[in-house]
Amino acid sequence: MTAFGGFMSLIFLAMLVLAVVALVMAAVAREDAYRAADKQNKMFWLIILGITVAVNLLVPIIFLQIAGLVATIVFFVDVRPALRQVSGGGRGRRGGSSSDGPYGPYNGGR
Repeated sequence: MTAFGGFMSLIFLAMLVLAVVALVMAAVAREDAYRAADKQNKMFWLIILGITVAVNLLVPIIFLQIAGLVATIVFFVDVRPALRQVSGGGRGRRGGSSSDGPYGPYNGGR
């Protein structure tokens, strides 16, 4: 039974770390990016993710922790990519165009 308890402790720690990372990312993003991405405002996400962190730290009720995990996952898979797209942040593109290769722009041999 101690192995299961240790496993569950790791799961709860992972949920806490994900919630803290999401809270920091939500705090760093600009307020106007939330409006431009047509998502809830910044304060909404700060409150939801802050409550999630507090629940994970203070209230060991699995139902509330799972609800917070769902909110964290929604932030990571829906809100954050929309914010990055609106803010001009691309996945490793550093402001290049869609025809850029790993060593610079591809011009078709010209």
